[in-house]
Amino acid sequence: MIDYGRFRSILAERQDHVLILTLNRPERLNAVGDDMHEGLEAILTDLRNDPSVRAVVLQAAGRAFCVGGDVKSFGEEPQTEMTPYETMQVVTRSAAHLIECFINTPQPLIGAVQGYAMGLGATLALMCDVLLVAEDAQIADTHVPVGLVAGDGGALAWPLAMPFNTAKYYLMTGERINAQDAVRLGLALKAVAPDELQAQALNMAVKMAQLPPLAVQGTKRALNQILRHHSQLTLDMGLQLEAATFLSKDHKEAVSAFMEKRSATFAGR
Repeated sequence: MIDYGRFRSILAERQDHVLILTLNRPERLNAVGDDMHEGLEAILTDLRNDPSVRAVVLQAAGRAFCVGGDVKSFGEEPQTEMTPYETMQVVTRSAAHLIECFINTPQPLIGAVQGYAMGLGATLALMCDVLLVAEDAQIADTHVPVGLVAGDGGALAWPLAMPFNTAKYYLMTGERINAQDAVRLGLALKAVAPDELQAQALNMAVKMAQLPPLAVQGTKRALNQILRHHSQLTLDMGLQLEAATFLSKDHKEAVSAFMEKRSATFAGR
């Protein structure tokens, strides 16, 4: 039997045919760090070989779903002897693999977002098949404000969930979207009271797990051909451009400004 609970930053619970995954770094607002990225890649890969799981809930502990990559770690010196280029190649491959893992997971994924879903956190939410948001939720792709191209899935997920030019605006500005607008624009299925969010997500997962699994998974697989096609169009270029901006002076300035709690000044370099 697969041990889905083997990662420090992801809690796993089984309820019959439903697997509940909980991002569990609440003290860091579930910023993607520690073994969370690796854990999501591994768990989603494991699910491809586990027919006993028929639906998955992706939720989070604490007051936020996920605030994206751990910005504080961006300013730290790397602990390896890899060059910046080599480091970015590793990051790019890992990011692409995570997106592929979401696309290739057979079971329906129900996302439950409370509080902030920012940057990579927004991508994790939007790569779920169905998204429920708490009434206090705020969603944003915050790559551009920290000097990075929105390449780790934002350019893939957002234009498929809302009108194309609307997605361009939100991706290029990093502006936040509240729960009501997320539903109106098509990012989320519905907004619910915060204290009902996880129960409603679980109820939806149970409902989907009770349907014929071959039919559910076949329907998802057919629809995800659209995601695969768009992934081939945008993901590689988006991640390469994002990797390049990791090395830019504007990104370094954004990180310094964040750490020093001041406004950033960008030079386009």
